[in-house]
Amino acid sequence: MEKNCLGIDVDKQTFKVCLMTQQHDNKKMLGSHTFPNTPAGFSALTTWSSNKLKGKHASYVMEATGVYHECLAYYLHQQDQCLHIVLPLKSKRYIQSLGIRSKTDQIDGKGLAMMGLEQSLNKWQPAGIKTRELRSLTRQIEMLQDHRTIFINQLEAATHSAITHKSVIKSLKDMISQIEKQVVKLTNQLKEVIESDQLLSEKYKLLSSIKGVGLLSFAVVASETDGFALFRNQRQLVCYAGYDVLQNQSGQRHGKTRISKKGNTHIRRILHMASWSVVRTGTQPFEPLYKRVYERTGIKMKGYVAVQRKLLVMLYTLWKKNEAFNPNLETSRDHESKSSFSVDPIGSKKTVSTKVETALDELPYDQSSEALFSV
Repeated sequence: MEKNCLGIDVDKQTFKVCLMTQQHDNKKMLGSHTFPNTPAGFSALTTWSSNKLKGKHASYVMEATGVYHECLAYYLHQQDQCLHIVLPLKSKRYIQSLGIRSKTDQIDGKGLAMMGLEQSLNKWQPAGIKTRELRSLTRQIEMLQDHRTIFINQLEAATHSAITHKSVIKSLKDMISQIEKQVVKLTNQLKEVIESDQLLSEKYKLLSSIKGVGLLSFAVVASETDGFALFRNQRQLVCYAGYDVLQNQSGQRHGKTRISKKGNTHIRRILHMASWSVVRTGTQPFEPLYKRVYERTGIKMKGYVAVQRKLLVMLYTLWKKNEAFNPNLETSRDHESKSSFSVDPIGSKKTVSTKVETALDELPYDQSSEALFSV
């Protein structure tokens, strides 16, 4: 059986394409080319590939490179092409497994093409328009809040300095005021986007039934996960957010066990704030969980991290089951095909399923350093 694949290495200005074919165990490169990363380059790519393939079907494989690959990805999707987007870490380790130590755009393109021929990759699907709008708003609000904190710290230093010109104080106060106005404006627009979509509006009413989960918390989690459409089970979600536990043990040595933090930082940041709220308000079952972990470890942050992870799983469960929060019920796994994740605190000795589930990059969840957010 013949199989064809185009590996695409994308940068800001250009993208390099390598076309390979496989018949049985024989692989052959049919050609390579460099195109400008523009609409004209996208059109030239389809013409070039059609001439090379001569009517044969092919798949496309590219890395997730920030935002530079997005326009090409959407173009190929609109052309009904079979597109796979993989993590840079996954493609890097695949190329290293071939014994290749050098790194060039041509090598990366060829490696992606070979990966497409040899591995079964998930077809890429773009996120919904509303969730992408929410993501742009929440990330802008996050950036403004970071700048507000910086200016507040500068104002604090300036007001306590021995000599500071009054215009500096005024300038910092004006910038803080302008940022606060922009945050309010964007938050209102955030609310409008949620209310304009029936699904998001209904899910917000359900998930906000957890005391401590507000508008911004819901918007961040919903937008960064594309309404949890990216995940088949809770383990993938936990890994994607960077809450997966990494063990460090060899022989008689037992190193520190910690969460990976190699995942979506925006989710961890907003859940860090939400965990404070649910613990402070005494929300069940999060506040008792925090106390148990804190009493056992003596470290408050471990308690908050355990709450964050359980809160994320709870939001996922409520979304999938379309139910409001009931503090008297434990997180259910009925919506999943398999039991896959224990919501007990980090370090618990509770037995979980020994079947190894995979993260979004198809690595075992406890080996995956990060997971891919579909654009």
